Amino acid sequence: MESHLTVLALALMPALGNFAGGLLAEIVPATPRLLSGALHLAAGIILAVVAVELMPEALAGAPPWIVLLGLCLGGGFYILLESVIDRLQPRGGGAEGGAEGSMAGAWLIYAAVSFDLFSDGLMIGAGSSVSLELALVLALGQVMADVPEGFATIANFKNGGQPRRRRLMLAAGFVVPCLIGAAGTYVLLRDLSDTMKYAALAFTVGILLLAAIEEMMKEAHESADDTHLSSALFIGGFALFTFVATFFDR
Repeated sequence: MESHLTVLALALMPALGNFAGGLLAEIVPATPRLLSGALHLAAGIILAVVAVELMPEALAGAPPWIVLLGLCLGGGFYILLESVIDRLQPRGGGAEGGAEGSMAGAWLIYAAVSFDLFSDGLMIGAGSSVSLELALVLALGQVMADVPEGFATIANFKNGGQPRRRRLMLAAGFVVPCLIGAAGTYVLLRDLSDTMKYAALAFTVGILLLAAIEEMMKEAHESADDTHLSSALFIGGFALFTFVATFFDR
């Protein structure tokens, strides 16, 4: 029972990071350049999670072909979901539908972030089935990435004219997918072989890689022109998680 509660507590951390970012968006004016910087920072952290923790851990614990299979399945799963979202996205838009199109885009970003939090839960659940120390480092990394992600998400709703009360309720709702992902994955994986646990870690790598590169970086580049500061935030995010991971490893 204690292990279950620990996993749920760790899963709450990314959701609370996202909520904190949403609260920050209520205070700080969300300019396109600020949104771009926040997304660059989040993408740098996510790529560091993949490069510093997940892939080395998976490759050390399972045959390479199992890791590569899990990686490709995770990427395929993400592509499938992205195609579903694309089909649901309204087409057209011009002067009359500009506001509706903008709000539809905000809802799509919210859906994507909710799925990202679900994948955070998957990752924490899979990590905790290997060791609670790994799950803690992964949760800390996702907290750092989710603060700017939450900021960008709620800022889009704010710019779209959603009432503050609804924005806060939407931010609080981020808790649900993360808890479901973590609890479900932990229960499914805890009695399986170590090979299956590491394959699950590789599966989350496939999801995170495409989420960071195809979604966050794409959105960051559409929000504002590239600047040297954005590049510095990307590298800074990577370096920040690397520092946290190595600190806890010691």
